[in-house]
Amino acid sequence: MSYDYAIDVAHLTFAHQPDTEPSLIDLNLSLTSGSRTILVGANGAGKSTLLQILAGKRLTPTGSKVLINGRDVFRGSPEGVTFLGTEWAMNPVVRGDIVVSHFLDSVGGYRHKERRDRLLDILDVDLDWHMHQISDGERRRVQLVMGLMAPWDVLLLDEVTVDLDVLVRDDLLSFLKEESMTRGATILYATHIFDGLNDFPTEIAHMRFGQFVSAPQKWISSGPMDNVKSPVPSASGSTLHALALQWLQEDRDYRRELERKGRKMRGKRLNETVPSDSETFFRKYDYSN
Repeated sequence: MSYDYAIDVAHLTFAHQPDTEPSLIDLNLSLTSGSRTILVGANGAGKSTLLQILAGKRLTPTGSKVLINGRDVFRGSPEGVTFLGTEWAMNPVVRGDIVVSHFLDSVGGYRHKERRDRLLDILDVDLDWHMHQISDGERRRVQLVMGLMAPWDVLLLDEVTVDLDVLVRDDLLSFLKEESMTRGATILYATHIFDGLNDFPTEIAHMRFGQFVSAPQKWISSGPMDNVKSPVPSASGSTLHALALQWLQEDRDYRRELERKGRKMRGKRLNETVPSDSETFFRKYDYSN
């Protein structure tokens, strides 16, 4: 089947509950094969929801188009899609007393021995580790080996490198970049860690309140190619890091302006009266009874 985009989303509006405010609003996204796109946005911008929908974990509403390699992500079950998120490491099953080598074999590691062994070296994983005895960062490395050892066409990453040390993370990003360049694999990566990412993406995108403020646009290591202000590089030398700071500051300023106009405020509550005598205060906040 021929298709124009590896990821093709049009008019996607999604709410977690029928009577709640949508998490995604009329979202459009088109990414070509081999692209590496970084999603930038504050917590609650809709990044994780978008990635979960692309992974087929949520039913998309009628009227929206959500395709991967030309197939509907929920009804068409496209092959070659890998989603890796942070919730995996909290699953009690993967915290049980099982040896890493047995765990990987149980999900088909022996079928992909060459790629598995390369990832074991990149992520510095010991096959004799017991899953219930290792740290969160080490458990995350096992997750990445498990998720990446079978060849994938589209990789959806949701904050999955948060537990990795800087050396392992850099080696992993080099591997992912090589995969996209040599195999034409597509990567969509939501993260809040931008140090060391300057040379990784081919595109960057900015999400705010379930919409794209800046749709995916070409990125080169010296900065964006389209009409986006390119700030002075930060002390770390990462222009992407500085641009993300700029965008997130704009997001917070935008939200606070909405709050001044009547949107529910975050932070301290204005005009809230607190009891002045101790008995009334502790009665109000005592949850022991």
